[in-house]
Amino acid sequence: MTLDENVSTKTAILFSKDFKTDYLYINNEVQDIHSQQIPEKLKFIKQILDEMKQKANLESNVHCLIYSENSFPSSAGIASSASGAIALSFALTNALEFNLKQNEISIIARRISGSGCRSIYGGFVEWKKGINQDGSDSYSIQLKDEKFWPELRDIIVIVDASAKKISSSIGHEATVKTSALYKSRPDFVENEENPKLRNAILGRDFETMAKVIMQDSNSLHAVMLDTWPPIIYLNDSSKEIIYDVLELNNKYNKTIAGYTFDAGPNAHIITTEKYSNEIINIIKNDPNIKLKEIIISKPGTGPKLIKDKEMENKILSIYNDLKSKQKTKER
Repeated sequence: MTLDENVSTKTAILFSKDFKTDYLYINNEVQDIHSQQIPEKLKFIKQILDEMKQKANLESNVHCLIYSENSFPSSAGIASSASGAIALSFALTNALEFNLKQNEISIIARRISGSGCRSIYGGFVEWKKGINQDGSDSYSIQLKDEKFWPELRDIIVIVDASAKKISSSIGHEATVKTSALYKSRPDFVENEENPKLRNAILGRDFETMAKVIMQDSNSLHAVMLDTWPPIIYLNDSSKEIIYDVLELNNKYNKTIAGYTFDAGPNAHIITTEKYSNEIINIIKNDPNIKLKEIIISKPGTGPKLIKDKEMENKILSIYNDLKSKQKTKER
């Protein structure tokens, strides 16, 4: 499910001959995209940026300034990489006037962050694995738009906003190499969970959908715990949220909420508008949950071009600062 603007990334791009290299800023912090010892995602961003500039036939002295910011904590298991990947891919291809199809932008985003390929569409989206070695048929398709199930809510419970100790990409690599449980997970997800989840969404079958989501989350974290050294993202507050959701479902004698955790301790509680306030009150009043923030999202749209004066001012401020430093160096 693509979330709404309460959980979003804004990205601004500026091309200029006034500085000597490309720059990437995320949440006001400059990222080193030129060093050999940089995270994999930044390597992919630099590679894609170089490819796009070459494809656009830009002069070699034209460089790019990218400024991106999230409306939610980064690197805390709330899919900031996915959100940032599609925002950057969409902004970059539009800035260079490539006029690409949505599946083409989805492929670009996937190279930065696998989950990013899904965010090209609004509503409910499925990532197609594909079979081609070059990944040309691995992109996302839209099952239903954001109007299909408007009463759905994702209550994001932030219990730790700090960056996780082990990144998703490093954790995934370790899991593939060392976890015995992982060996059966891909086939099970593809052939059993995904069809069940797809049918539940298309049939607006909330109980089945929520159960699949919870069981998949449990399986994911079991696999990570089975990794060596073990990867433990969930904390005591995370476990308390699980207990609260299960107790609430028992109270109603049916599944009215489902929890899921990405690579982090922060929960996504999927429910409907009818039960949202009750769930929020339970979380807020649970003394065993060290609550930092709650974000509520509805099904949202895919990426779009916007006019944002604040973003414009921020990127121009950085541009002017870089330009001033460049002139100082040349004196």
